[in-house]
Amino acid sequence: MPRQARLDIPGLVHHVIARGIEGCDIFVNNQDREGFLERLAEITSEKGGPSLYAWVLMSTHFHMLIRPAEMHLSTIMQRLLTGYAVNFNKRHKRVGHLFQNRYKSIVVDEDQYFLELVRYIHLNPVRAGMVIGMAALERYRFTGHSVIMGKQGYPVQQVDDVLALFSDKRSSALREYSAFVEAGIHQGAREDLRGGGLIRSAGGLVTLLTRDSSAHESADERILGGGDFVESVLGAQNQIHSQRHASIDEILEDIANLSGIAADRILGQSRDRKISQARLEFFRRAHEEAGVSAAQLGRMTGRTHVAVVRALKRLKDAEDRDA
Repeated sequence: MPRQARLDIPGLVHHVIARGIEGCDIFVNNQDREGFLERLAEITSEKGGPSLYAWVLMSTHFHMLIRPAEMHLSTIMQRLLTGYAVNFNKRHKRVGHLFQNRYKSIVVDEDQYFLELVRYIHLNPVRAGMVIGMAALERYRFTGHSVIMGKQGYPVQQVDDVLALFSDKRSSALREYSAFVEAGIHQGAREDLRGGGLIRSAGGLVTLLTRDSSAHESADERILGGGDFVESVLGAQNQIHSQRHASIDEILEDIANLSGIAADRILGQSRDRKISQARLEFFRRAHEEAGVSAAQLGRMTGRTHVAVVRALKRLKDAEDRDA
């Protein structure tokens, strides 16, 4: 079966990761990186735009710690990834998808994990061996750490919100923040920030396997937090869904606009690669976001429901391989 739909809840903090398709580079040079940051700044600075707390640009992927406000995360990412990919392809004379079909987003219990994720995200260049030590990390232009430390400007990043968690006095806050980040260098890959829902909330796989078997806690792969937080997030998501459920016509129109392919061609029988990719994305979104069954999608496109199920499975398998 296809993966669960992403949790898209304004007001909550999300850890977002997007990767190049089949592990390809999404940033080839500094012009790419600067263009991406300009686009992100445009979206973030709009009325109702999100709050950005931490970010890093690697070669094949990027991380962000972001709080959507009036603008939903899906809208933010659609505009960011689609616009960037179009310009990237023009600049590097390439065609086809640049990003994996699904970016990854995890809703975060900020009381427990906010600062841990700020540190984890900003230490990515150190873990990857791109920079050595804190002095080099402060000078690295393409991470939010250098912005917090005052080495470069990026006005849309919420620096004060992060530093306020360390001290009311800016000089003390900077010193304490820097020491906090440095202390994480030797932690390596944090399993409790990377694993599945229960692994995260339990504090790691070993803790999970050795705890009392009678303990029960709600968990969800899309949520970083304990059982009570998981239940509150799922309740909020259900309320959002009951208030607004995407229609199949809206999804089809959206994909047609993004791909530049007419809706009737997406629903048709063409085997052209670009059209087939748009059709597959329509199948996925209609199934996940509008709850349309494989049988209904088959009838709309002149296919059997088995053919639609197989197409969705191929997409999931491809995403799993990329992940």
